[in-house]
Amino acid sequence: MTEKSPTIEKRGDVTCIRLGPEFENLDENSLDMIRTTMLDAAAAADPPRVIIDLQYTSFFGSSFIEVLFRIWNRVNGIPGGKFGISGLTDYCKEVLEVTHLDKLWNLYSDFDEAVKDLSEG
Repeated sequence: MTEKSPTIEKRGDVTCIRLGPEFENLDENSLDMIRTTMLDAAAAADPPRVIIDLQYTSFFGSSFIEVLFRIWNRVNGIPGGKFGISGLTDYCKEVLEVTHLDKLWNLYSDFDEAVKDLSEG
């Protein structure tokens, strides 16, 4: 079995953590494989600007929300830190709205819009 991993890339001064089509359903098994990669990428982000791109993800649960919260907490705790999530499906966006996390985090329908908004200049 090949271990799945998110794509980590820099767009200007923004660290982008992109979950591809293999992450349509973020169940516990998938999350166990990517949790450390995501947290490490966020911790290494310099400057502390991080976008999580979830355009292919149609389901996640409370454990993934915990990972998102931990990433946001790391980034937000550093001066100039910015955090955003792009490409949410209707279901995933609704989960964040019900939990009121849409008030805490910047949500973007478009990845490029998110990069532009979180960029320095």
